[in-house]
Amino acid sequence: MHRRTVLKFLGAAAFGTASTITGYQAYGASKEKPSIRLAGYDYDRVEGLIDGNVEIKRCDHTFEVDSIGGLNTNALGGPMTREVTEIGMVPYLLAFANEELRNHTLVPVFPLRVFRHKSIFIRPDRDIKKPEDLRGKKVATPGYSSTSLTWIRGLMQEKYGVSPEDIRWVVAKKDSAGKDTGGASKFENIVPTGLNIIEGPEGMDESDLLVSGDVDALFHAAEPRAFIEGDPNCVRLFSDSRAAEQAYYQQTGIFPIMHAIAIRNDIAEAHPWLPQAVFQAYSEAKQQVYDFHRKHAWYKTTQPWISQELEQTREIMGDNFYSYGFTENNRNTLNALLRYCHDQGLVNRVVTIEELFHPSTLELKEITV
Repeated sequence: MHRRTVLKFLGAAAFGTASTITGYQAYGASKEKPSIRLAGYDYDRVEGLIDGNVEIKRCDHTFEVDSIGGLNTNALGGPMTREVTEIGMVPYLLAFANEELRNHTLVPVFPLRVFRHKSIFIRPDRDIKKPEDLRGKKVATPGYSSTSLTWIRGLMQEKYGVSPEDIRWVVAKKDSAGKDTGGASKFENIVPTGLNIIEGPEGMDESDLLVSGDVDALFHAAEPRAFIEGDPNCVRLFSDSRAAEQAYYQQTGIFPIMHAIAIRNDIAEAHPWLPQAVFQAYSEAKQQVYDFHRKHAWYKTTQPWISQELEQTREIMGDNFYSYGFTENNRNTLNALLRYCHDQGLVNRVVTIEELFHPSTLELKEITV
C-alpha cells in the first residue's frame, strides 16, 4: 500500500519556531484578516485553492487564473496586483540578479515541473540521430531565456556535451503555441553575447522554420504546431522520450522546476507567518489530487491505464513525486538551474537558494508516513 503524504512539515518551518508562533499570536490579537489574491494556472493540483475547498489559514483569498506571460509581467515591474503569484523561475531569477528587483520572495512550492527531453524536435532528413549531432546545426526557438529553454540547454551541455556555442540559433518572432515571443516579460528574451544567433524572418514561427527546412531542429516548451498536426518533418529527437526522462531522473534525481510561488514582500513583511501558511495551503491542495489518484482516477479519468501509470511513477519517483519544499532532490534541482543560468551567461553571478526564498521557508519539506 502506498503511503500518504500528510500535512506535516519538518524543520524550522513547521509552525514551531519562536518567530512563527509569535507571528500567529500577534495576528490573533489584532483581529486583522488579510485578503490575499492568488494567481496562476488552473492545474488540478491547485483546484482546492481555486474552488475554496482549501483555505490559507487566517486569510481570505481569491484565485485569478492567468498564463505565464501575464503572471510574469504583472509581478516583474508591472502593477503587482497579486499578493501571491505563480512565476517563471528564470525570469524571476534574471530580474533578481540582473536588475536587483526585490519586490517578491519565493516559497518552495513548484506548481509546474516538466521533464525536457520531450521538448527537442528535429527534421528527420538532417542526419540527427542523437543529441551530439546537433553540433553546428541550426536550431529555432521561440524566445531564448525562458525557464524551459534554459533547462534544455543545460541538459544538452551537462549530459551530452553540446554547449550553446556549438549551435546556430534562430529566435523566431512568433510562437506556434499562439503567443508573440515578446509578449511575456522582458526577461524572456535576454540573449547573452558570444553566440551565433539571428532573428527569424517576419511572419514565421519556429514550427514554420522547421517545416520549411530553414532550420534543422527546434526547442520548445510546448508541442509545436507541426508536431501536433502530424507533419512528418517534425519529430522528437528522443523517440521514446518517456524512457529517456525516467532514466534521467533515476540518474540525477532532477525533476525540472519551471515555476515557483512568489509572495509580494510588503505582505510577507506585514504577516511574517504567511509564507509558511501559503506553503501549507498549496500542499493541502496537492494532497487532494493525490487522494483522487489513489481512490478514483481508475474509473473517473479517460486514460485506460492511469492506475498503472501512477504505480510506475511512484515506483520510480516515490509517493510524493510532485514534491514541494527543500528535499535533497529539490535542492539539487534548484542548484542545477541556478548554475545553468550563470554558465549560459544569463546572470552575472551565481545566485543562491538562500537569497531567493523567504527565510522562514528554507527548512520546509513535506514528509510521508
